[in-house]
Amino acid sequence: MSSAAILSQGVGYAFVVGMSLCFSAFIVLITFLQKRYSGGAVISSDEFASASRSIKPGLIATGIVSAWTWAATLLQSSAVAYKFGISGPLWYASGATVQILLFAQIAAKLKLNAPYARTFLEIIGCRWKGAFTHCVFLFFGLSTNFIVSTMLVLGGSATVTDLTGMSTIAACFLIPFTVAIYVFFGGMRATLIADYTHTAILFVILLLFMIVVYATSDQIGSPRKMHEMLTAAAAANPVADNKDGSYLTIRSKGALIFGILNIVAYYQRAIASNPGTAVKGFLLGGLAWFSIPFGLATTLGLAAVALGVKLTPAEVGAGLPAPAAAAALLGKGGAVAMLMLLFLAVTSATSAEQVAVSSIFTYDVYKRYINPKATDAQLIRASHAAVLGWSAIMGISGTIFFYIGISMGFLYELMGCLLGSCVVPIALALTWKKANRMGCTVAALAGLVLALTTWIVTAATLFGEVTIDTLFEDYAMLAGNLVALGTGGIVSVTWSLISPEDFDFDITRSLNYVPESTIIDQEAISSTPIDNEAKTPTDEKVNPSLPEQAGAQFEGDVPEIDYTALNKAFKFALFWSLGLFTILIILIPFPLFGSGVVFGVKAFTFWVVLAMVWAFVASLITVIYPLYESRSGLAHIGRGIYLDIFHKGAGKDMVARE
Repeated sequence: MSSAAILSQGVGYAFVVGMSLCFSAFIVLITFLQKRYSGGAVISSDEFASASRSIKPGLIATGIVSAWTWAATLLQSSAVAYKFGISGPLWYASGATVQILLFAQIAAKLKLNAPYARTFLEIIGCRWKGAFTHCVFLFFGLSTNFIVSTMLVLGGSATVTDLTGMSTIAACFLIPFTVAIYVFFGGMRATLIADYTHTAILFVILLLFMIVVYATSDQIGSPRKMHEMLTAAAAANPVADNKDGSYLTIRSKGALIFGILNIVAYYQRAIASNPGTAVKGFLLGGLAWFSIPFGLATTLGLAAVALGVKLTPAEVGAGLPAPAAAAALLGKGGAVAMLMLLFLAVTSATSAEQVAVSSIFTYDVYKRYINPKATDAQLIRASHAAVLGWSAIMGISGTIFFYIGISMGFLYELMGCLLGSCVVPIALALTWKKANRMGCTVAALAGLVLALTTWIVTAATLFGEVTIDTLFEDYAMLAGNLVALGTGGIVSVTWSLISPEDFDFDITRSLNYVPESTIIDQEAISSTPIDNEAKTPTDEKVNPSLPEQAGAQFEGDVPEIDYTALNKAFKFALFWSLGLFTILIILIPFPLFGSGVVFGVKAFTFWVVLAMVWAFVASLITVIYPLYESRSGLAHIGRGIYLDIFHKGAGKDMVARE
């Protein structure tokens, strides 16, 4: 791109500061309306961390779409389209969607084995006594949040700087701190409301870009014209390792390697749901999310190629093909739309990271190791402190990685090396009674060490030196990612088969359970001073025989749970997630890769129409369906507002009467 930013610095600050503050004010207003008309105030730590597990599947799906739409979703997906052609968006969308769909199985098992858990680390701490194992997986949990948070800041700040000339360092710090405002006041419930608003606007802009590129633009305007321009671009500059050097083929060795990296590379959304709705929310969310990277990359990533936008490898690694194409197509209007799209993605995912980290710090650090008898007021203060502290860490980490030259794309591919070894051990800990504590712990640590060693040695062996550029090469990243996932899986499963445990998940099913008879009236709680240090009913129920547990465990009968329904939900998740994995990863891409077909005009037109239809259906799932689900609650709040306007104070009296 040109060195001159298309928008002024004032526009950049208006987006990062002005719009963030306006949006935060909107969320605070929504939180106030919930408190006044539906009793939805953040009055307990459980409500702050998990929205009391009362979220319906439509909003869960929207939250998954929003939280999974990182800066990388918009920027990296278009970058791989710019590099490899139509195969890039397919592998990016398929590889990441499969992870969401597989999480549907984990969500079902979480609700079956620990329906009242607030973090997955609470379950591990309850199952495997002792600080060492818990701290190992705490390290991986926080590392995941650290890498994702840093990617968000790097991707967001790079695009804001490129389009507006705003200071990168200022963007690194302002983005997380402005988002922290509404997370601070509203917790998970406010985050999910923000997710809905973000997702609705995101789909409007996505569909707008698709219509402009493939229907109304004077520069492209149709799939046929795009096909002609991509064919001409390949003739002038063939794509290495693509069939016939074409951008219009799935046979791309570079895209295949990226696809494997993507597959290797949020439990919190499962925690924040009702046991009966988690699976449905994950499946709907995964299918809806697919349309975002697939549609945007097929639109802006390919448009950057067709329009002849010239970018350096560093700019591609920073994810700039999409902003460049938007600006080339629509000028300042396109730059503003792209800035808005990125703003929504970064702020939404940032809020999800802040809530996740605050939950881990509150329950798995503060309550477990610092203050086991913490009151609810103290837990909320700890959550608030974690949100603000993590915002500072995000700004600092983004600044450090910016100065040492590590891009968002580099961190995206490195995730598998650093975190892949813990994936299988954590899944086994949450779902398999025979999982061995030492086997899973050793697998995670050994996989990390071997993966990093393999990554560095491969780069040195293939390219003769170890630099950021050689470490970013596909084969070095691929080797590290595969070793991480393979070591973690093989060691943990093998060890558990040789020396199996026989854990009783009834222990975790009562984790954090509080009988209804101990729940205090919300009005009484809300009138309690925030610094009240008295024990809450939850504190009284902590089992003194289990001092190592982070969460309270109810002494008595295990709460009534419909295990038959949850088992059906797990089987449903297993069937659909494995079925969709087979379709998205095996049945569609590999036959197209093997055939080496180069898309003609009709095939490419079908490809584009499929992307547009999928995006439209996804918008119905994530925008219209949640409104339908919540129609009674929205009507209730509307009635309260009406009564307050025309009969002063009657709205609040209505809630009290109910």
